Amino acid sequence: MDAHADDLRSEVHDDELVSAIRTDYRAARIDGPTRALLDHAVLLTREPWEVTDENIQKLRDHGFSDRAIHDATQVTAYFNYINRIADGTGIDPED
Repeated sequence: MDAHADDLRSEVHDDELVSAIRTDYRAARIDGPTRALLDHAVLLTREPWEVTDENIQKLRDHGFSDRAIHDATQVTAYFNYINRIADGTGIDPED
């Protein structure tokens, strides 16, 4: 596995879960709040114009504070920004 998998593995300590999340997090055995947060990150990454008040409310309904939603959105947006800079300038990923 790659460095990202190692990072995730160090957080969850479950190789099978890491593999399932990497393959398709929607089919992995993760809790509702984690799934909702990942759904938000995917939507923000792939179709940011589709994020609505209902999407934000869904996160609140899973117990996320507005601060936590803001922080997760900032982290997702930052990684998307950095990846686009790297892709747009031809920077190869690190080993």
